[in-house]
Amino acid sequence: MADSSGAAKRKAETANTEQGKKKACTAADETLSATAEVAAASAVAATPDGQNVREVMATPSSRKFEYLDHTADIQIHSWGESLSEAFEQATLGMFEYMTELDKVDADNEFEVAAEGHDLQSLLFSFMDEWLFAFCGDFFVPKVITITDFDEVNFKIQSVGRGETFDLAKHPQGTEVKAITYSAMQILNEPDKHEIYVIVDI
Repeated sequence: MADSSGAAKRKAETANTEQGKKKACTAADETLSATAEVAAASAVAATPDGQNVREVMATPSSRKFEYLDHTADIQIHSWGESLSEAFEQATLGMFEYMTELDKVDADNEFEVAAEGHDLQSLLFSFMDEWLFAFCGDFFVPKVITITDFDEVNFKIQSVGRGETFDLAKHPQGTEVKAITYSAMQILNEPDKHEIYVIVDI
């Protein structure tokens, strides 16, 4: 009975945490929505032939991620010299879809910790915690560095360098609502470290 009760309690706490994050993200969206439509309209008007601003945005050569076609949502494919770099790049790919990271200054630091029970849940938690950093504190990282990657106990410590999102400075891209497990793949081989993850938009 004690073990069952403890498991139920942990499950409830996890559910409450996720509900709290969703509420924070909803509040953040409502805060930005008043000016987001104006900013988006201006961005589209400024692009050739009215193309969507995301379609003409150039991805910096230093970025190790790309976007793959996917119905309704967006699939991020990232890679790196190590699995930790692939994790970092997948998360930056999420933020790049939300705004233009070239216009973000790395003036402030923000720390994020994540943990899971396997690599997929660790990736989910890592990206989700960074998304919550935006929803709760409007923090946008230009660079993310994993300072400790425990692949045995599935724990991560990381620091991001960036600044607070400002519609007057940062273009409004597409809202990312949540991370998903759908078609998630993590390739972790000696000569290949790649991630495929779909985010809900």
